[in-house]
Amino acid sequence: MSQTNIAVLLGGNSAEREVSLASGEAVYQAIVALGLPVIKFDPKYRSLSELHQEQVTHVMIMLHGRGGEDGTVQGALEWMGIPYTGTGVLGSAIAMDKLHTKHVWQALGLPTAKYLEIDQPITDAEAQGVMATIGSTLMVKPSHEGSSIGMAKTTTSSELVAAIADALTFDERVLVEQFIQGAEYTVSILAGQALPSISMVTPNTFYDYDAKYKADTTQYHCPSDLTEAQELAIGELSIQAFNAVSCKGWGRVDLMRDGQSGKFVLLEVNTVPGMTQKSLVPKAALQAGYSFTELVKSILVDAFGDVIVQSVKLDTSDSEKLVAKQEHKS
Repeated sequence: MSQTNIAVLLGGNSAEREVSLASGEAVYQAIVALGLPVIKFDPKYRSLSELHQEQVTHVMIMLHGRGGEDGTVQGALEWMGIPYTGTGVLGSAIAMDKLHTKHVWQALGLPTAKYLEIDQPITDAEAQGVMATIGSTLMVKPSHEGSSIGMAKTTTSSELVAAIADALTFDERVLVEQFIQGAEYTVSILAGQALPSISMVTPNTFYDYDAKYKADTTQYHCPSDLTEAQELAIGELSIQAFNAVSCKGWGRVDLMRDGQSGKFVLLEVNTVPGMTQKSLVPKAALQAGYSFTELVKSILVDAFGDVIVQSVKLDTSDSEKLVAKQEHKS
């Protein structure tokens, strides 16, 4: 069998570069622990053509945000003939665009909050009209950013005007979305299966960049406070939402649970979620019985199949677990 050489793509040029570097380093160390030849590869400083020079056979994508999560690098790797982890070109492009994601969900009748698309600064009078249309409390989001970058919660017309102006510095299209009052949840997807949900509680105005990556005050509950039936429902909805936008492999779906109706409302899909110590996918995987290294191994096996199973230094129980996962998926 030919040598399996993996490159972990990390860093890049997006606004999420620092998180990507941390995620990529953690994944790199896990692959080293698996006994596979692996290198770190930062597209900010190196041309993708150098992957061939490095004799890379497979790629683990850990680039967050634009250029790494939007289908761009996926298309380049397909053109180069190098297999990679996670969602392909189409699903990456759709999921990275919050507005297009909502268009797909809305067309399929999946639950998502009321929203408007804004592509230019608005006046105070226009802001009042937006509030009258979709709600007085709103979330403003650049359509193509992740990690809550450029996001803001607003309750007044002046705040909405300022938040839209700020979001437009990150993106030419802005999503203005009805704020759902209730608990926030996330469901990780691994090899087509939903992992245990996580509920997040933060003293911040919302689950923002600081709450995700810096604060020690954010509380994560896994298992969450859901009943068995509710856990099944949120898992099924998350898989529906994930598949609807052509995602595959692994990822994460974020939702709110409306405090009045108790219904789950879809927010967005992350096709290359964070893999840092504070990240959500590793927390959910641990609850499901996967160590961090086992999680990385499962992502690789799901993407590349037998070539990884045969190359990784596995003990008997690990091998049986991975083969069973592949058989269950098929």
